[in-house]
Amino acid sequence: MNKVWLVTGASSGFGRAITEAAVAAGDVVVGAVRRPEALDDLVAAHPDQVEALRLDVSDTGAAEGAVRDVIARHGRIDVLVNNAGRTHVGAFEETTEAELRELFELHVFGPAALTRAVLPHMRERRSGAIVQMSSMGGQMSFAGFSAYSGTKFALEGLSEGLADEVREFGIKVLIVEPGAFRTSLFQGHRAGISADSGLYPKVSQTRGFVEGGDGTQPGDPAKAAAVILAALQADQTPLRLPLGEDGVDAVVGHLDQVRAEIAAWEKQARSTAFDA
Repeated sequence: MNKVWLVTGASSGFGRAITEAAVAAGDVVVGAVRRPEALDDLVAAHPDQVEALRLDVSDTGAAEGAVRDVIARHGRIDVLVNNAGRTHVGAFEETTEAELRELFELHVFGPAALTRAVLPHMRERRSGAIVQMSSMGGQMSFAGFSAYSGTKFALEGLSEGLADEVREFGIKVLIVEPGAFRTSLFQGHRAGISADSGLYPKVSQTRGFVEGGDGTQPGDPAKAAAVILAALQADQTPLRLPLGEDGVDAVVGHLDQVRAEIAAWEKQARSTAFDA
């Protein structure tokens, strides 16, 4: 039986690539986007497989209604893809509370609301998959990306606990951690940027990397989408899936660094129990 997908941010980048891959597999995709007209071409090309749903992921109060609408029309949601998002560059000190809260609404509270809304239906059917589009920045971070990575770390923590809770109900959770892929993430009008005082040279370097990186990223979103679909179809779907050579290298390198730091302080760390 073909699947029904609900994909946020389906008009571009990974969301569009995943939508196109699911359609090619014969599935139905409801693309949740702020501007439904951005999906007009896909809807026209695949009127029986693609629908556009107006949804601002940051409006958490709209999540239940959106899910209810999809289920009323299609009977179920087999795969939820929490993909909508954007990057943000700024020094920790110079990132305002408003900027941080806005980013958490988009990357954490929005996906959390949609996930809560689909779980009762997936649990009842004892089937389903939730794909959380994180980033290699959900495992490690560097200057300029503290706020962005903070949201992705939070999403990954929520998702790891969720996976343990829903596994017995036949529900899969897949956390995707891409490196640099050729999406619109680095486009100037989409990238959030905090004020730059110039006090932090490494942040200025990161800002330059983002501003000059659009259109030159090595990763192909279509190939990423194919791997994501394959991972969901596997008998043993991984919890985490880093993508791209840079993504895999960054995550593995970070894990090695963490292991080395633990080993260096292991004796002292283990010596903290009460004396017998």
